[in-house]
Amino acid sequence: MTTVRPDVLHGTFEEASFPALKDEIRAYVEGPGERWAELIEREHRVPAELWDDLRDRGYLRLAAPRDYGGEGIPLSRYLELLELFSMSHASLRMIVHVCNGIWRPLDSHATEEQRERFVLPQVRGEVKVAFTLTEPTAGTGADLRSSVVREGDTYYLSGEKHLITFGTIADYLLLFARTEGTRGAEGTVALMVPPRGEGVQAEVMPETMGVRGTDHAHLRFDRAPVPVANRLGAEGEGLDIALSGFLAPSRISVGMTCVGLAQRALDLALAYAERRETFGKKIATRQAIAFKLAEMATDIAAARSLVMHAARLWEGGGGADAESAMAKLFASEMLQRVTDAALQVHGGVGYWSSSPIERVYRDARAQRFEEGTAEIQKTTIARELLRR
Repeated sequence: MTTVRPDVLHGTFEEASFPALKDEIRAYVEGPGERWAELIEREHRVPAELWDDLRDRGYLRLAAPRDYGGEGIPLSRYLELLELFSMSHASLRMIVHVCNGIWRPLDSHATEEQRERFVLPQVRGEVKVAFTLTEPTAGTGADLRSSVVREGDTYYLSGEKHLITFGTIADYLLLFARTEGTRGAEGTVALMVPPRGEGVQAEVMPETMGVRGTDHAHLRFDRAPVPVANRLGAEGEGLDIALSGFLAPSRISVGMTCVGLAQRALDLALAYAERRETFGKKIATRQAIAFKLAEMATDIAAARSLVMHAARLWEGGGGADAESAMAKLFASEMLQRVTDAALQVHGGVGYWSSSPIERVYRDARAQRFEEGTAEIQKTTIARELLRR
């Protein structure tokens, strides 16, 4: 027997207003979103005004519960909106994706006092929270080297984190470490850590290939003091907070961001193929190009269906660990095939920065490691198959 996810029940979703919201977001992506994209690409930075714009329009609280100040849109319907946002600049998409999902791990083990301090301000867009798991000298999951020592009501944090999205501009890091001397999941803790202050050094990492403007931080901690009151859950529950209830919907969401960007690539390829002529014919009428376009459309439709299947399974109370990993794996691999094909349709002109497909091609590469590489997804899928 399955049960509906508790966060699906936080208030009533207004289905009647959803088509208008979808049209509004589509218009935003095609209008203001493109102007933001041009500014980001030109200045290589994400202006604070973009955060304000997205917050003021309510786009950073679409998926949060209504009684938290969100719109209460179920995951499967929110994904329809995320697909549209993903057709815009990758840094804009990243803000929407992270802000609409980070409340889940925060809320999963928060006390009422912590909910007031951390969760509700995050939903309202008053504070930024960065998910802080990845380490430069470790692998994934339980392979944590960052550690804490408790002295009275204070933890002292030491270690390194890197590739942390929004890590230098965040108000809090949702950071995962282990109590000194423990192994595996035992002793792992989830802490809300300010990225500035005593014992903390935050550096902006070098510019990335794509997703321009989004800051990624390298963080070093040298006995940085963190109040025990900033611990979510109990000692030993850190990885549970990091992975359960968050990782599956986040992987599903990343899968849909792949679908949205792939759809953008297909749209650009179609438009170009319908206007480009060679030897007196539109290249869209040539079988080599037409078949390529058909394959791209089929790939996108298959990925969209798999992502939505995983979302509905998760909403219904299923674990969806394998299905979310399948969705992310297939969608991210699909995105590489489609963007490569779209660039090929454009020929040499697509390689120039003046062509919109050039940005799409660069941005697409990031999704291959967001929420875990293909190898991590395959490991998860195989483990679930064997367990079942």
